[in-house]
Amino acid sequence: MRYARPAFVVFMLVTVQTTLFADLDFFGAKGDIVVLLPIAAGIAGGRDRGAIVGFVAGLSLDLVVHGTPTGFFALGYTLVGYIVGMVQAGVLRAAWWIPVLTACGGSVLSVVTLAVVGKFIGLEGLFDRRLFTICLVVAAINGALVLPMMRVVRWSLPVVSRSGRLVPT
Repeated sequence: MRYARPAFVVFMLVTVQTTLFADLDFFGAKGDIVVLLPIAAGIAGGRDRGAIVGFVAGLSLDLVVHGTPTGFFALGYTLVGYIVGMVQAGVLRAAWWIPVLTACGGSVLSVVTLAVVGKFIGLEGLFDRRLFTICLVVAAINGALVLPMMRVVRWSLPVVSRSGRLVPT
């Protein structure tokens, strides 16, 4: 029962990504809302939670998307979740817009990370002139959706202490 909510959230995000966002085209680029889950988990729960959520979300997307090797998104999303959680740990949460900026930066980082990982494993066409446009589109979409996603993360991934009690976040 502990994993029902996170599994439902990952399932819904992968479904929306592969159905709705696969058909939406913004300036020749498509959004990536699955990466928003490890970004929001890294912001809300730190680097370990961001990395774990990134691995699970990325592997789930790897199992559905064809054309990339298994583990491609898992590696990229794990790195992004970890880095966002590490960066966010040193930032004071004084303003509402800090998670928005962090999500925009994390989204750009995810696009560039996936392009670099793809280049290393031999995928062609990832570094071209559209990379900048893809970064802008993914950052804009995820920046707009990060605050609702943070609520989803807090609902689906509550912090549990060693005694088994919920810790407020």
